[in-house]
Amino acid sequence: MARTVPGIVVLVSGGGTNLQALIDAASKGQLGGSILAVISNKPGVGGLDRAARAGIETAVVNHRNYPERAAFDAALRETIDAYAPDLVVLAGFMRILTDSFVRHYRGRMLNIHPSLLPAYPGLHTHTRVLEAGDEEHGATVHFVTEELDGGPPVLQGRVPVLPTDTAETLAERVLGQEHRIYPQAVSWFCQGRLRLTASGAELDGTPLNEPMDIDSGAPS
Repeated sequence: MARTVPGIVVLVSGGGTNLQALIDAASKGQLGGSILAVISNKPGVGGLDRAARAGIETAVVNHRNYPERAAFDAALRETIDAYAPDLVVLAGFMRILTDSFVRHYRGRMLNIHPSLLPAYPGLHTHTRVLEAGDEEHGATVHFVTEELDGGPPVLQGRVPVLPTDTAETLAERVLGQEHRIYPQAVSWFCQGRLRLTASGAELDGTPLNEPMDIDSGAPS
């Protein structure tokens, strides 16, 4: 039977707080899509528990069971494709994916990164922001491409960097913005408003030469 709304598969590696934000949005009818499954590369993580409590199917593709990255990615792809999702959402999925895997889901895979991309791709963003003396920090939702954290950005949420901030306090406030912007970007995609073209991301048919800002006139 054909789905009436777009189907989503979420990939997690940890506690799954961004997953929870998506689950909560879906329960309120605000996501525009249905979470078909949550898949983790690690057994026993909190994200799997959150999915189970919400009645969402779960699966584990343990990366430790595969001798090389390509073999893991092939198994992960097979597991995802069994659900035939319209969108794959990376929600704290801590594995670098092969180029062939990324190309397979081109235009239908989103990630969230804890920095105002293109600044600070990679790890330890909060510490790097503090060391640089930046006055502002935040999070970015972007399409996934072969370049690590380099795909076209879609939506950002910002926080000021306070004189008293530590990496931990800054991370907590950025996470609050992640929980706001990820459901919004996913809902745009599910509504058919957000797409990836050859020239970059588009929202409502307009090229996103810069990412939208959740607090500066981003459409609902």
